[in-house]
Amino acid sequence: MMKSFEFTPFPVFLAILLVGSLYLEAATATAFDYGEALDKSLVFFEAQRSGKLPLGLQRVKWRGDSGLKDGFSQGVDLVGGYYDAGDHVKFGLPMAFSVTMLSWGVIEFREEIKDLNQMGHTLWAIRWGTDYFMKAHTQPNVLWGQVGDGDSDHYCWERAEDMTTPRTAYKLDENHPGSDLAGETAAALAASSIAFKPYNSSYSNLLLVHAKQLFSFADTFRGLYDNSISCAKQFYTSSGYSDELLWAAAWLYRATNDEYYLKYVVDNAVYMGGTGWAVKEFSWDNKYAGVQILLSKILLDGQGGAHTTILKQYQAKADYFACACLQKNGGYNIYKTPGGLMYVRQWNNMQYASAAAFLLAVYSDYLKAANSQLACPDGQIQPQDLLNFAQSQADYILGKNPKSMSYLVGYGPRYPTRVHHRGASIASVYVLHSMVGCTQGFEKWYHRSEGDPNVIYGALVGGPDKNDEFNDDRSNYEQTEPTISACAPLVGLFSKLQSINGLPAGPYHKEPPVSHQTSPSSYHHEILAPSTTPPAENKALEFLHSITSTWSRGETTYYRHKVIIKNTSKKPITDLKLVIENLTGPLWGLSPTQEKHTYELPKWLKVLNPGSTCTFVYVQGGPQAIVNILSYH
Repeated sequence: MMKSFEFTPFPVFLAILLVGSLYLEAATATAFDYGEALDKSLVFFEAQRSGKLPLGLQRVKWRGDSGLKDGFSQGVDLVGGYYDAGDHVKFGLPMAFSVTMLSWGVIEFREEIKDLNQMGHTLWAIRWGTDYFMKAHTQPNVLWGQVGDGDSDHYCWERAEDMTTPRTAYKLDENHPGSDLAGETAAALAASSIAFKPYNSSYSNLLLVHAKQLFSFADTFRGLYDNSISCAKQFYTSSGYSDELLWAAAWLYRATNDEYYLKYVVDNAVYMGGTGWAVKEFSWDNKYAGVQILLSKILLDGQGGAHTTILKQYQAKADYFACACLQKNGGYNIYKTPGGLMYVRQWNNMQYASAAAFLLAVYSDYLKAANSQLACPDGQIQPQDLLNFAQSQADYILGKNPKSMSYLVGYGPRYPTRVHHRGASIASVYVLHSMVGCTQGFEKWYHRSEGDPNVIYGALVGGPDKNDEFNDDRSNYEQTEPTISACAPLVGLFSKLQSINGLPAGPYHKEPPVSHQTSPSSYHHEILAPSTTPPAENKALEFLHSITSTWSRGETTYYRHKVIIKNTSKKPITDLKLVIENLTGPLWGLSPTQEKHTYELPKWLKVLNPGSTCTFVYVQGGPQAIVNILSYH
C-alpha cells in the first residue's frame, strides 16, 4: 500500500556479490530454479527502497532517490526504509514483519543462502529496514511508525521520485501507544541482531539495545497502534497486540537466552492467547503460528526444563496449524484452490501462502533435527510432508498452476505484466525526464492497456482467486499489487528448496538497459525472458571470498580481501577475463588489460586446470569490489 543523508554501506565482510560464479546445465523442464527466484525476490526489495539509493549497490536501474525529506517537518530524520507495496506510504507494521521474516530466513538457512552467494544482498535488504527503524526510535518510548498517509497517496499515480503527496510522519509515545507495531519492530530488531552477529557484532549489539527498549515500551504502554495512527486503520488494521508481545519476547529470548523473556511467554501464555489461539494463517497481522512454532524449537531441543508443560501447549497449537495446512486436522483445515494453493483471503492471498510455506519449511527442520513427527487427527505427518507442502506452494507461485503462470514477476516465460505498482507502470525518470503529475499518471499510465515499461523483478503479486482465476489488470489491485510482506518469506523458502533440489546457482539478475524504456507514445511492450547462463559445456568457476585482515586509519576502516578462483569443471579454462568494479585500492594476483576495469589471469598462469585455483588480493576501505565474469574458454 502506499536535509538528506548519504547511506553509509556496512562493512564489507559479506559474501562477494558475484555475477557468473557458476555455469552449469539448465534445470530440467519439470523443475524450478529456486536460486533464480530467490535472487529476483531480493531485487524486489531494492525496487521498494525509499531514500538515498546506494551507489554501486542498486541493481534496479529505473529507480532513483525519493523521500529525501521524510520526517524533516517534524524535526526527525526518517529518510530510508521501504514502501510497502505499489504506493509510497511507509507503513511500519508490514515493514517490520518483512524484516523479521528476512532475518528468520538468514537464521534458519544461513548456509543455504551463503552457498547461493546471496548473503550480501540478503543482509543489505535487512539493514535497509533496521537502519530506518533505529532512526525512527528516537527515544526509549518513542517510535515513528508511519510516513505518508494512504488517503492522499492514493489520489495520485506518480513515481516515488516525483512525489507531491504529503509526507506527514506519525509517532507512537507514552500517550499514543502501539504495542503491536512497537512489538513487531522489537521482534525485527532482535531477529536481525541474530542474523548479523557472525558478520558485525557491534551492529548486532546495537540492534539488540533498541529491541529491548522497544519491547519494554510496547509492554508497558499498551494499546493498538491504529488507534494512535488512525490513518493506518483502513490499510493495515491490527486485530490485536498480544501476539506481537509474545512474538517479540520469543525473539528476544532467542537473541539473548535471557530467562526473563522465556518466563514472559510462559507466564502470559493463557492471558495473551499463545496457548489458546489455534490459527490457520500466519501474516503481518497474526503472529500466533509463528510464536508457537518458534517456541516449539525450545521443547524439541530438550531445553524446556520447568517450562515444559506450557511449551507443550504452545506446540499443540503449532501442530494444529501444520495439520490444517496438510488437510489432516479433523475437518478444520485450510481451504485450498482446485490447483492446490492455500487460500485465506481475496485480497493479496499470496502473502498467506508464502508465509505458511516458509513457516512449515522451518518447522520441518525443527522436527527432523529432533527425530520427531506430528500426530494429526487424520494421521501421522513426517517432517518431509511439511517440506513437501511448502514446496507445493512455492511451485504454484512459480508456475505449476492451472494458468501455467509465474506470479513472481520476471520469473519464467509468462508472468504478470500490468502490475499495480506506480514505479513499474510509469517510464523511469532516467527515460522520461519530465515530471509526471498526480492525475497525469492516471491519465497517461494507469489506464494504459499495455504492459509496464519497467519489469519489477521478484514482485510477488496478490495472485489468483479461490478458483485459480487471475486477471492481469493494473486496476485489479487485489490480484496484481505486490507487497514486501508477501515477498520476504520467499528468501528463506527458496534458499531451502534450492539446497535440497541441487539445481544450478547461476548469474541471474540482468536488468534491461534503461535506454530501452520509452515514453507512452513510442512504447512497445515485450515480455523479458529471465536472463540465462551462457552455454559452457558444464564448465564451472567457483569464487571463495574472505577478509583476511582489517585496520583503521582515522575514520576509515580498511580490509584485505582474498578471493580464490577454483575450476570445478572437468576441463581446463583459458583466457579468463574478469570485470572488477568499485575497486578503490591496490590489487595483486591478476594482470590488468587494455579494457577498463578488466583483468585476466597472470602471465605465468595461462591455464586453470580442473580442480586448480588462482588467488588474488585487494585492499580498500568502503564497499567491497564487485566481480563479474566477462569471458573464458
